Amino acid sequence: MAVRIQTYAQPRRSNPRAWLAAVCGLVAAAILPVAIELTRKIPGAALLDAVWAIPVAALAAVAALMFERGARGVMARTLDQAGGARLVRLGRVLAVTGICFTLSSSIAVGLYELLLRLEH
Repeated sequence: MAVRIQTYAQPRRSNPRAWLAAVCGLVAAAILPVAIELTRKIPGAALLDAVWAIPVAALAAVAALMFERGARGVMARTLDQAGGARLVRLGRVLAVTGICFTLSSSIAVGLYELLLRLEH
């Protein structure tokens, strides 16, 4: 006996946290190079004026990692129907890149300030 089974295609749900993770990761990775380039383009600005971007990059990286974790939770709850696995991976890579930029620039600024203090 042949029985016809009707299946309903579930629409793929969006995962806004995955998008937010990718956007925050992009901000975290791009803010320091953009700030450095701005100090080159703006007359009268010194390279040390780009220091304001260090906490912004750190906050964006932490936010990207938090959104990434939330997006993975949504994907687990919906049995990967929410999608966004590639965006989550991209957000994590960019967030880690932003953290590396943040740490290296913090070390550089800290050593520069130490050398200035030891000079006098």
